[in-house]
Amino acid sequence: MDTIELGSVSVTRVWEYYGSVEMTPAEFFPGTSPHVWKSEERWLAPEFHDPATDAVHSAIQTWLLRSEGRTILVDTGVGNHKERPYAPVWGHLDTDFLGNLARAGVRPEDVDVVINTHLHIDHVGWNTRLQDRTWVPTFPNATYLMPKDDFDFWNPAGNNPTVLGRGNQNVFEDSVAPVHRAGLALLWEHGHQIDANLRLEPAPGHTPGSSVLTLASGTDRAVFAGDLLHSPVQVLEPDTNSCFCEDPAAARATRRRILGEAADTRTLVFPAHFPGGGAVEVGHDAGGFVIEEWAPFAGHGKR
Repeated sequence: MDTIELGSVSVTRVWEYYGSVEMTPAEFFPGTSPHVWKSEERWLAPEFHDPATDAVHSAIQTWLLRSEGRTILVDTGVGNHKERPYAPVWGHLDTDFLGNLARAGVRPEDVDVVINTHLHIDHVGWNTRLQDRTWVPTFPNATYLMPKDDFDFWNPAGNNPTVLGRGNQNVFEDSVAPVHRAGLALLWEHGHQIDANLRLEPAPGHTPGSSVLTLASGTDRAVFAGDLLHSPVQVLEPDTNSCFCEDPAAARATRRRILGEAADTRTLVFPAHFPGGGAVEVGHDAGGFVIEEWAPFAGHGKR
């Protein structure tokens, strides 16, 4: 397991999947400059982009935090055995995620807090597991922290239009609602203090309820940024959105704000899906930002 210490908090990366998301840069990041992918190929390839197939590569992973005696998971990936008719790359997976979590020293019943930075398909999957043809909470002793704005937006009863179309179909029903019915969900608004080290803050744009988790312990600072960033290209070109952003203007503004604060305060940025070093320290550059240093995590995992 990859682990680093930030003040009194330990951060461990737990893999679920690494590989192609079956999209090209032009599809994943509409309007992105082809030049940046070519000019930065020496370090984008092969972990973030495969030039031979023009496929974007991504990591599905959970950040495991130990803080003030509690075990905390940040995002829960895709999950196994899920029916995903409009997102087949994530359908019917059978990964060893729980085995990887066990190798990090954590059983499902040991988890105290689950954080869903937002409620997309690849951030809530292991909220539940299949038991006798019924979806039940995977982490039965945990409080699941979910942004209320996302809970309301993705609730099918609201029939809200979304840029995903049917891409998030079944997700609320099999990975969110069972947790809520079990009385394990805490729907927060405006901000939520977890402990002296950790706080959730709204970061809207990618979804209405998208959030970031901030860490401040001793002299160390970090922000777990969810889908604020899918690729390091968005550090270099911060106005580049993914095709999955519900409010493009808000997503750009939030990205610039969070990256600017991180650059000002030497805060380590942990995006949800970066393979390789996994997290970055950023600095200011004319019109954007630069990657100053990578966190000391090992390279990508395996499918």
